[in-house]
This record gives sequence, C-alpha cells and structure tokens, in this order.
Amino acid sequence: MSMHEIFTWPVRVYYEDTDAGGVVYHSNYLNFMERARTEWLRALGFEQPQVRADLGVIIVVHSLSVEFKAPAYFNDMLDVRCRLTKIGRGSLEMEQKVMRDHHLLIKAQVKLAFVNAETFRPLAIPADIKAAMLPTLAD
Repeated sequence: MSMHEIFTWPVRVYYEDTDAGGVVYHSNYLNFMERARTEWLRALGFEQPQVRADLGVIIVVHSLSVEFKAPAYFNDMLDVRCRLTKIGRGSLEMEQKVMRDHHLLIKAQVKLAFVNAETFRPLAIPADIKAAMLPTLAD
C-alpha cells in the first residue's frame, strides 16, 4: 500500500444481507466496514489472530457515527473504502465509505482502540503496527 492511499475492499451484496424489499439491512454495512478494516490491516502485514497471540492485543470499535446517504441492493457490487485520519497513543480514527459505481452510499467515522486481549484495558499501539500505519495517514 502506497503512502496516503485509500484502501478499497470489494463486497458483493448477497440475499442474506437484505431485507424483504431487497435493500441492504442497515447493520450489515457495519459488517462490510469491519471486513474492509480487517483486510486493510492484513495489507499492512498484520493478521488479527496473530496480533492477539503474539502481542496479547485486540482492536475494538470505541465509537462510530454513520451517515446513510443511499441504499444498496441485492447483487450490488460495492467498494468499501478505508482512510486513516488520526493515530493516537492507543487509538486510531478512520473514515470509511461504502460506494457503488462511484456513488456514495454510506459515510462513517470510526474510532478504534487497542486493548489487552484478556482485561480489555487500553494499551499503546504496538510500535511495529504503528510504524506500518503512519505512512498511510491522510494529510
């Protein structure tokens, strides 16, 4: 991943993602965004199970806000975008967008926290993870 790149992960909308009207059920967008964040971390070279096993750290959603702009439908091909906007001592903030054919459907601000896998107490972002994330930080 190059510096300041917006990471994009493709997602197909399946029947199970929709309500009776064929529209994506609102909470499923959170699942789509979670998948994209997991793939973003993987692209940086970190697998979440390995981070937990080796460092005793998990990454949890601290808070989020979501703006629903337009619906997605069964069989749509979506792009879920991740853009790192802030890195703190033990947390990071990310803007995520769900797009269909360059049209904005969902815009979200997500704050993620690094915590001890056993106690859920806040921890500093491990140095190697932070070093991998810094070049992707948006200006």
